[in-house]
Amino acid sequence: MHDKFDHARGWFLKADSDLHTATRVLTGDGPYDTACFHAQQVAEKYLKGLLALMEQPIPRTHNLEELQQLCIAFAPALQLTDVDLVELTPYAVQLRYDFEFWPDRETAEDALRMAERVRVAVLATVPQETHP
Repeated sequence: MHDKFDHARGWFLKADSDLHTATRVLTGDGPYDTACFHAQQVAEKYLKGLLALMEQPIPRTHNLEELQQLCIAFAPALQLTDVDLVELTPYAVQLRYDFEFWPDRETAEDALRMAERVRVAVLATVPQETHP
C-alpha cells in the first residue's frame, strides 16, 4: 500500500523527469517553448507533491500562484513567499497554443531557474525519505 511519502515521491520523480527534459532542451538549440512548458511542470509537480505529503486535496489546476498559496498555508516553513510564479503559470497550457510565443534561450533559462527554486524550497521542507 502506498503512503503519503510514496505519493509525494511519485510527484517529485515526475517533476524531475520534466527537469531533465527542460535541461536537455536548453543544452541544445531549443525548442525553447518546450523548455518553458517543462519548467512550469517542474514547479507544478513539486508543489502538488508537497500537498500530497501534507495529505491535502490536490486541485486540478495549473495555476502556480494558487498552488503556492496552498502550500505556504500548510507548510509555513516553505521558503517561497518571496517567489513570484506568475510568469510560469501560462507556460502550462495557454502559451503552448499561442502561435506568437517563441521564447528565446534566456526566457527558457529564467523559467528553469524559477522551477529549480521551487524544487530546492520544497525539498528543503520535506523529509529525506520523500526525495527522489
